[in-house]
Amino acid sequence: MGFGLQAQTGLVALTPFSSAITERVPAPWRSVGVPGGKIPLTAFAIVDLEGRKVLRIETARSYGNLVHALPRTGVGAAGVLRWRWRLEKPLAGADLRRRDGDDSPLKVCALFDMPLDKLGLLERNLLRLARAASAEDLPSATLCYVWDENLAPGTVLRNAYTSRVRFLVLDSGQQRLGQWVAHSRDLAADFRLAFGEESDTVPPLQALLVGADADSTGGSSLAYVGDITLSR
Repeated sequence: MGFGLQAQTGLVALTPFSSAITERVPAPWRSVGVPGGKIPLTAFAIVDLEGRKVLRIETARSYGNLVHALPRTGVGAAGVLRWRWRLEKPLAGADLRRRDGDDSPLKVCALFDMPLDKLGLLERNLLRLARAASAEDLPSATLCYVWDENLAPGTVLRNAYTSRVRFLVLDSGQQRLGQWVAHSRDLAADFRLAFGEESDTVPPLQALLVGADADSTGGSSLAYVGDITLSR
């Protein structure tokens, strides 16, 4: 199943994890790690849990994301993103405010194609250099919803390495550990919350991402994610 627009339902077609036939994550979802293979890749697999097929995400001093490209139509930019996730084993020592703690056991991210003229000169040039050196279509603005060990829900902060990535904490601590938690997010409103000082318009989405990393802390974690939907 590829991607496209479902006119009658208002859904942007994302291949569901539950459609997998084997443990392999179904295309066009694809795994992306750190270039050069110097850091182990986070393990992604489709498993049966409580009678449903879901995505298992397991870190072990690793880094990795699953990326699902979207058509550059702009339709999904003002959409509603829905999913459910479940954290089984939290990541000790993670602290998104610091470079040495810049890890997350669970994140769902929206990658926006924001025009480069919205960026400052330095950031614009750095992004151009990064794009030239990478085989990936690097986004100019990434909003990541995260489950964090310490930060309170509703916290918005910049990535410790780059302001091109902003975090929005949805769940915190271990109170709901081992439980399914459902989320529904207005992407346009959340983009304005995280990037509103840079852009007065909401740019089109170019991809969605699911991931986890434990390379900075050297720890391990285990989580699950159900099917993700995006509606207009």
